[in-house]
Amino acid sequence: MPYVETRIEIRAPARRVYELAKQQERFPQFMPDVESVSILERHAGYIVTKWKTLVEEAPIEWTEEDRFNDTDARIDYKLIEGDLDKFEGAWTFDERDGVTTVVLSVDYDFGVPTLAELIGPTLQRKVEENSEMMLAALKAEAEK
Repeated sequence: MPYVETRIEIRAPARRVYELAKQQERFPQFMPDVESVSILERHAGYIVTKWKTLVEEAPIEWTEEDRFNDTDARIDYKLIEGDLDKFEGAWTFDERDGVTTVVLSVDYDFGVPTLAELIGPTLQRKVEENSEMMLAALKAEAEK
């Protein structure tokens, strides 16, 4: 399965960046390719969200479960249903000397083997670009 890992350094405390990342319903306010994030369920330690995004002007929708580990400042997410066969990964937040390194990992499968053979590298680059965009937007918001 394709895997993408992106990272960024943010000049803000890890706790602040982590808490901002947990407020996923706010992502459309500062992430251009995220059209909407709706909280479907809220529980102690996790939420279920419905996402609508654009990748190269093509809409992609899915529902995921996001589990919050407040002790380790980590968010694990996993696809419940949607336009992909597999979509899961984690956000991690590690602070050193007032700078937080955020790592976003994405393990995904579009579920169309012939499509993956034909345009797999292009799809992987789009996932990388989307992940980088999300991290850059999180950085801009956290460093305000």
